[in-house]
Amino acid sequence: MKIKRLTTLILGILFTASALVGCGNTKTSTISSNAGSAKKQEIKLGITGDDHKIWDNVKERLAKENIDLKIVSFSDYVRPNMALNDGEIDANAFQTVAYFEKFKADHKLDLTSLGYTILAPMGIYSSSLKNIKDLNDGAKVAIPNDATNGGRALLLLQDAGFIKLKDGAGITPTVKDIAENPKNLKIVELVATQIPRSIKDVDAAAINNGVAVEAGYSPLKDSIYIEDVKKDSAKNYFNIIAVKTKDKDNAALKKLIQVYQSEETKKLIEETYKGSSIPAF
Repeated sequence: MKIKRLTTLILGILFTASALVGCGNTKTSTISSNAGSAKKQEIKLGITGDDHKIWDNVKERLAKENIDLKIVSFSDYVRPNMALNDGEIDANAFQTVAYFEKFKADHKLDLTSLGYTILAPMGIYSSSLKNIKDLNDGAKVAIPNDATNGGRALLLLQDAGFIKLKDGAGITPTVKDIAENPKNLKIVELVATQIPRSIKDVDAAAINNGVAVEAGYSPLKDSIYIEDVKKDSAKNYFNIIAVKTKDKDNAALKKLIQVYQSEETKKLIEETYKGSSIPAF
């Protein structure tokens, strides 16, 4: 009997040790499937840069829902999606629909948009014109030379009625996709960040939001034409909250988008950015 009891004891110890080793090697998500549980939950949210005033406010409101929002800042536009895919964060909020879809396809990532946040509108600016309608025949128009922003600028010129792009040009058209150019505009492609410095050398320039704000422009006040949040073409440039596809129905993440897409957030965006960023929900 003593031998039998001893054997049982040894087996019990071995089983417990094995279970502890197994638990130590398992990587668990910081989010659970029940946002209403008594246990406090944590959501790690990736953003770019250090401006997170809006998210600080959302964090305070989520705390009332027993959710702790941890803001993780990245210095580039590659790591946030890779970190999300690798499970280092639970969601990210930094990119447009156009960028997201291309990045996903290029890197074969299984990520999903949970919902819209803001539109940081691209505008057309000029040092000599007060109205876009005053753009003359043969005018020089600068656009960014990268695929995403350059394509966006061409779509903006099309929305303004100055050019027509080929059918099927998609959301990243190039100057080769211009089918009609009745004013014979001369499109000058420049590095996006260099365009504000060169604005006096052209008649008008399409400048993406971040570059314009950094150069001292107020997109709503200083642009002579700006993206309209209500136009279908603008939806490609709405910023989003992205998550892993398998987590898209997670209750805590649904609460995140619900708290963000509220009148309180909308008012705060409008007060904080004064038109340089526009609520897209």
